[in-house]
This record gives sequence, C-alpha cells and structure tokens, in this order.
Amino acid sequence: MCEDKNIQNSRLGKKHNKEHAVWNRRSFLQALGLAGTGSIVLGNLPISAATQTPLSAALSMAETDRVLVIVRLKGGNDGLNTVIPNYDYSTYASLRPTIKIDNANSFALSNAFRMPNYMNALQPIWSSGKMKVVQGVGYPNQNLSHFSSADLWSSAADNGSPVQTGVFGRYFEGIYPDYLVNPPTAPPAIQIGSLSNLLFTGDTTSYAFSVANPTQLAQIAQSGTAFDMQNLPTCDYGAQLGFMRSVTNSTYNYASVINTAYDASVAYAAYADNDIAKQLAIVARLIKGNLGTKVYMVTLDGFDTHANQPARHQELMGNLTTALAVFYDDLATVGKDLDVLGMTISEFGRRAEENASNGTDHGSAAPMLLFGEGLNGNGFVGNHPDLSNLDANGNIQFTTDFRDVYATILEDWLCIDATVVDTTLMQTYNRVDLGLVCTSVVSTPDYNTENLLEHRPIYKENSVFVEFNLATAMHIKIELINVLGQNLGVIHNERHLAGNYLVDLNPNKKRYTAGQYIYRIIANDKAYSKSVVFVK
Repeated sequence: MCEDKNIQNSRLGKKHNKEHAVWNRRSFLQALGLAGTGSIVLGNLPISAATQTPLSAALSMAETDRVLVIVRLKGGNDGLNTVIPNYDYSTYASLRPTIKIDNANSFALSNAFRMPNYMNALQPIWSSGKMKVVQGVGYPNQNLSHFSSADLWSSAADNGSPVQTGVFGRYFEGIYPDYLVNPPTAPPAIQIGSLSNLLFTGDTTSYAFSVANPTQLAQIAQSGTAFDMQNLPTCDYGAQLGFMRSVTNSTYNYASVINTAYDASVAYAAYADNDIAKQLAIVARLIKGNLGTKVYMVTLDGFDTHANQPARHQELMGNLTTALAVFYDDLATVGKDLDVLGMTISEFGRRAEENASNGTDHGSAAPMLLFGEGLNGNGFVGNHPDLSNLDANGNIQFTTDFRDVYATILEDWLCIDATVVDTTLMQTYNRVDLGLVCTSVVSTPDYNTENLLEHRPIYKENSVFVEFNLATAMHIKIELINVLGQNLGVIHNERHLAGNYLVDLNPNKKRYTAGQYIYRIIANDKAYSKSVVFVK
C-alpha cells in the first residue's frame, strides 16, 4: 500500500538515492545473488562480465559428455580423521587422544585404512569400485593461511608467487581471447558459494557463473529470472523498481538456458535438507537436463575446526557423504553417473596433534577423495605421510602435489591436450595413476600462446591505455564498447611494425560516463577483448 503523496515522494527519493548509491557493478550483481559475475546481454551485444566461461565451448569440441564436480571443503579439512591410518594407529591415537576415531566407530577401507562410521554412506561407493583416495595431497612450503593457500590451490602457482589467475581462467583465455564479445551458448562452469575463489579467474574477468547459495541458483533455474516481478509495491517506487528488475532479468541470458535444463529433468526426492545436499541436487538436475556445463564447484564451509572438532566434523562429513551418495544415485536414474567425476579439495589439512580446545590447528597435507565410474576401481594413490616424521610445526609432510592430480584430471578425464595442460599449469607436473582413461582429446587448434596477441590495460595520466606487443607487422584496429553493448567507435586503426605499443583509449578526451567498458582489438582477422574501467 502506498503512503501520502508527500511522504511517499520523500521516502521514494531516499530509497532512490540509496539504491543508486550502491548500484555499482558488484552490488548490482550481488542484488541478484550473483556476486561479481554474470553473462549478460546489454543492447543487442552479449557481454560476459563473468557468467559465461569459454570452458564449456572449449570442452564441447571433444566428443564427450564428461563433467567434473569439484567439492570445496572450505576451512581446511582434517585428513587424519577422514582417512584413518590404521596401519599406524598407535601413533595416530597418541597424537590425538581425545579426538581420535576409535576402531569401533569406523569401517575398513582396507587393512591399512579406515573411515569414521559417520561417513558410511561412502561404503557402497568404495565397495563398488567407484572411489579413490589420493594420499598426502599438498604443496611445498605450506603457508597455513586460509586465503593464500586457497589461492594457490586455485592458481596452481608456487607459494609466494604473485600469480592472480586461476587454472581454468588461464585455459579459457587461451582458447577464447574474444570471449567478452563472443561468449559460448551455455555456461560452461557454475560455482556455488565460492565467490572469491580464483579457480575460474582470468586476467581481468572471472569465468564462472557464481551464485552465493543454492537458493539463488534454484530461483534462477526454476523461473528463468533472477528477480521476482510479482510482489512489487503499487506506487511510483514499485514501478521504478519493477522496471529495473525487468531490465536486470533480461540481461542474464543464461538464466533461460539454465531454466530449460532444469525443467527438462526430474527432481530426485532423496536429498536431505541441508546446504551441501541442496547444492548437489541442483547440479544433478542441470546435468540430467543436459545443460552442457562441464565444470561445477560446490562449497561446504565450516572446516576450520580449532575447537570442538568431533561433533562439527561428524556433522559436516556426515552431510557431505550422504549427499554425495544420493547425488550419484540421482545421476544413475538416467545413466549420467558414468559421466561425472567428483573431486574434493581443501586449502590444507589439520595439525597432526590435537590442541587444548578439543580441535586441531592449521596443518598441511590431507587426502583428496575422488568419486565416479571412470576411476575404474577403488584404491589408494600415493603414499600416506609418515606420522613419525613431522615438520618443525608438527605437520605431516605432503607426499602428492595437488597439481599432479590437476594435470591428470585435465588430461585423462577432461581430455585436454597434454601440451595445453602444461601451459595452463605454467609448468609440467607428474601424472598420477587415477585409473582415468581419455576417450578423445579436445581439439584446440587456436590454443597457441605464441600466436596470441599480448595485450593489457594500463592506467596512467588520468586515462586508460591498451598496451600490446606485436611479434610481426600487422594492421591493428581497436574499438570501444560500453555496457549497453553500443560500439562507441574505432579508437585506433593503423598498421604497425613488430614491437611494443601503447594506445590511449580516449585520445580525444571525451566525457565518458564513469564505469566499465570493453576494448576490442582486431589483428589479422582475430579478435581480442578485455574489460576496463573509466573514472572521472
């Protein structure tokens, strides 16, 4: 109900000013629950601010329906209470006399290793040969920082490296240098809850359709829109709000694609009512509906168990393993379980010795769990760390580099060419025997970093420049595009010899509105684009 006109106008003005005060790029997307991302169509031009990822289009070049589901255990999962070293149980028990898992409360994976009974939903998966444990996964010189370590797991960089791009982000940029203007038709990667994760981040843009929680993704999947258009105030403010919501809904062209896949599949009723189950339920439905997305990331938070670990870890891992078992049962109803590989990651493990608060502090290595028919049998990969050979901080020593696992999955499951894998990971890592077999290698004829134009935005002298390096002489045309999808014209159109060049994107000092723009370079009939920000 609307108020007296004068009061209404006063309140409307305040609301209007407040709404526009926070309507910057990030809050605009956060209002949708799509923090920092969104493949959008503004005007007639599709622009990817982050939603669309070239991964789907790149991987779709292979004749495969394979999907990778990454389960992020945020906070640092305790590996020793996940896979219990029964072969050295006395040492394990002496390190954690209060929080240890008793044999009576665990089940056997083998004579050497056991799992807590609260993870017994995995028992049939293990017994049927659809699960592997990669032992002692970590990296050299673990820094024990949640944020830094999570970034390293996403970037595959070395500790202390300034790299701020992710594994898939670099891969996408190499395949699709013009993705901002020419996005693929389906969202190749979707992540839930890991909004700040670097894994899908490229040089200037994130490449994953990211939502803050499963409720927001469910709304998009069910309705094909992000904002409710039904429950609006019946007054001027309501009309304005409705207009903005309508425009916003129309910009997210992937919402309808997701909605179509969601409606093409049937809900599976066995999922529990908890966050990780809801995430996996939506992912399963989109996979069953043939969305075409090749990589999903779901997130389970709460693993920073400095205190009262036993009850918390039981709740987290109980919910997770039950949800994973239901997830694969769900996929099996339409035969999709054969095409999906699940993988857990966590920024680090926990300290070998318990602390005084009935918990564990930041550690180093931990096991990685893999699930799926494609593993071709159960088993253990790598060596379990020696509990009698702890480092100076009391941490177990890692025995498997996480990048070895990444390289193997990229090459043997997603079937990406080995040379491209090495380029993406920035060096060559060992491949490990996970039992995966590639069926057809992804054809990536354009992925040749030597032939790609090197370019980057440069901010200086109260303007924005684009710097590019030419290996040979060629004609260069640079266009500027605004967020409405309007081509603002050709900024630069000249032939250049080999060398390094710097071009002002606003040479005539026009009064552009402050905000985000896209520059597009056309060189030798190949296009490249990146986003830039103009300020007043």
